Amino acid sequence: MLKRTLLFTNKSKIKTKNKQLVIETEEREGIVPIEDIGFVVIEHPQIFITIPTLNELIANNVAVIFCNEKHMPSSMLLNLDSHYIQHTHFTNQIAASQPLKKKIWQQIIKEKITNQKYLLEQNNKPSGPMEYYANSVLSGDTDNREGAAARYYWQHIFDFDFARERNGDYPNNMLNYGYIVLRAAVARALSGVGLLNTLGIHHHNKYNSFCLADDIMEPYRVLIDIKILEIITEHQEEYLTTEIKMKLLSVLTETVYFENHKSPLMVGLVTTCQSLQKCFSGETRKIIYPRLWN
Repeated sequence: MLKRTLLFTNKSKIKTKNKQLVIETEEREGIVPIEDIGFVVIEHPQIFITIPTLNELIANNVAVIFCNEKHMPSSMLLNLDSHYIQHTHFTNQIAASQPLKKKIWQQIIKEKITNQKYLLEQNNKPSGPMEYYANSVLSGDTDNREGAAARYYWQHIFDFDFARERNGDYPNNMLNYGYIVLRAAVARALSGVGLLNTLGIHHHNKYNSFCLADDIMEPYRVLIDIKILEIITEHQEEYLTTEIKMKLLSVLTETVYFENHKSPLMVGLVTTCQSLQKCFSGETRKIIYPRLWN
C-alpha cells in the first residue's frame, strides 16, 4: 500500500482520535488515517504533538522526522520493535562474515555507478569511464571505484561548475535535503524488516546511528539527482521553498522497476531490505535493487 508523506510547515496541533491523525491549524482541522501514513516531517518550531500520537505513529512504522532551525531534517523516530523475529535477524546480521559484507558492498557500488552512468547518458552528458568503473568494482570496492566515479559524475551532471560538498553552494542544499529524506525512508524499511540500522556493511562511523541505511541507499541516490535536475529546469529559486521540499518528498512515490513487478519507491525499498535480510540469513548472496527507469 502506498503511504502518504505529511510535511508540517505551519504552526499546528497534532493529536490522535480513533486511530486517526487529527491536525488542527488556525484556519482548519483535518483528519488522516494513521494507517495511510508513511512519513511525517515536522518543520515548524511551534508544532504541538502529543506523546500518545507519537507512540501511535511509531507503532504503525511511521518515520517521524524533525527539522532544525535551518529547516533541515535533523533527527528521526523509528520503531524499535518492528518485527516478530527481530532477535533472529539481529543475530544473523551481527554474525555476517566479512567476505559476505564485501560481496554485498561490491554489488551496491556497481549498482550505484551504473545508475549514475545511465543518468548522465539520459541527459546527453558524457559518461566516459563510468562503464569501466562499474565493471571493475572489486569485492569490498578496495580500489575505490565509487570515489573515482563520483568525481567524474559530479563534474559532468550539471551544466555549471559544481563541487559536491555538504556545506557547499547551490544545489548542495537541495541534494542534502533529498538525501536525508531518502535516508529516512531506507531506515524505515530496514527497521520494518527487522534489521539494525546502526550496524553497517561498509559505513562504520561510531557517531552514526544509521550506517546500514547509508549503505543501502547508495544506488537510490540517483532518484534524488533526477529530481534536482527537474527542479533546476523548472525553478530559478536557489533556496529550499516549501514547493521544492514537496517535490523532493515526492521521490518516495516514484515508480521503480524490478524484474517481475514495479512499485513505488517506498515499497521497493522494502524489497531491497528483505533481500539483504536473506543475505544475512544465508538464503542468498545477492541484494536486489530495481531499475530506476522503465
